[in-house]
Amino acid sequence: MKVWITAVVAAVPGSVLAGFGLIHPAFLDETTAMMWWQLHIPLIPLFPLLAGAMWLVLRGVRGGLPGALAWVARIGAYLFACLYTALDTISGISAGIVTERLGGSQAVLDLFAVGDELGHIGVWCLATSTVLAAAALFPRDGLRVLPGTVVLLVSAWAFYRFHIFHPYGALAMLGYAVGFALLAAARRPVPAEREPVPAG
Repeated sequence: MKVWITAVVAAVPGSVLAGFGLIHPAFLDETTAMMWWQLHIPLIPLFPLLAGAMWLVLRGVRGGLPGALAWVARIGAYLFACLYTALDTISGISAGIVTERLGGSQAVLDLFAVGDELGHIGVWCLATSTVLAAAALFPRDGLRVLPGTVVLLVSAWAFYRFHIFHPYGALAMLGYAVGFALLAAARRPVPAEREPVPAG
């Protein structure tokens, strides 16, 4: 796969999620509850695509210490996908439906407490995955990995603080789009192996 194609594909999840951030309700009450829980249904398959972008960027990294770091980074991204799916299910769909049916209650606050904790751990997993990915890519790609890594870590901070709420959360998702694209573009093409030329 050509580098520019990989960069474009890696940017898609963050770009799509940024669009959802623009329409995500700023708060949850009886007036926004239906949109709140319905919006989180398509987000369930979308947030794990950020982990998919990490796996895509790490494609082909194998062997030695870089390969080991890459696999730990992939596992971190996978854990993010699991934990953030849990947040969407608990704080998104469940809390939204409870609010729609019963209004504000302690049960909703309890759901948010559990969901937010899982989501925060998930974002930490993705941030750790970013650092490990940079360490795995550095031996071959050098300082070219630095811009994308910095953008992804800044985005992780905003993601942790603001979820995808407009405006900062949506900007965080755009940051993931840019960061993954930069990291993908930093990859040096692997030279094709030449067929041995028969003697004589």
